[in-house]
Amino acid sequence: MTTNDQHYIDLIINGDTNAFEVLVERYKDLVFTLTLRMVKNREEAEEVAQDTFIKAYKSLNKFKGDAKFSTWIYKIAYNTSLDRLKKNKKYFNNVAIDEFTEHQVKTIDNALDNLEDKEREQSIRDCIALLPEDDAFLLTLYYFEDQSLEDISKTIGLKPNNLKVKLFRSRKRLATILKERLEPEIIEHYEKERR
Repeated sequence: MTTNDQHYIDLIINGDTNAFEVLVERYKDLVFTLTLRMVKNREEAEEVAQDTFIKAYKSLNKFKGDAKFSTWIYKIAYNTSLDRLKKNKKYFNNVAIDEFTEHQVKTIDNALDNLEDKEREQSIRDCIALLPEDDAFLLTLYYFEDQSLEDISKTIGLKPNNLKVKLFRSRKRLATILKERLEPEIIEHYEKERR
């Protein structure tokens, strides 16, 4: 937790409602990004992000500080997004997973590592947007927030071992999409290098 997150939390609990604005400013962009990954609709994502902060504010006194505040708010964003999806009964098609091996997933990662940073980031963001909600959420935390497996497992409520399996499957789905979208010769070039 950013050391001063707790400072603002204490202020809010002690009645300084304006202090919540600091936390909203600090986390609003990421909460919105995560909710957008899940609900795949800008207006709904804005509503879900707003709901996330309302829920966080109302239950701030339940925040124990045993996890980072960011992890706690991401978990609320995740659950709020899931609630919205259930309410809308919108189920998006899953991407079929080819029988990707661990070697092939690593090859995709290597190809991505060698793209220019901005280009790489945009490629991943574009492809993540095509994934099912929970995969998109998980990979956003993994690739863009550098969250540890422990933090991610707290966020989405999975044991670390189950998270590793889910993360590997999500990365396989991402690899399937990336393989179709990235220039095939880039992939082939890195496959040759790895042999």
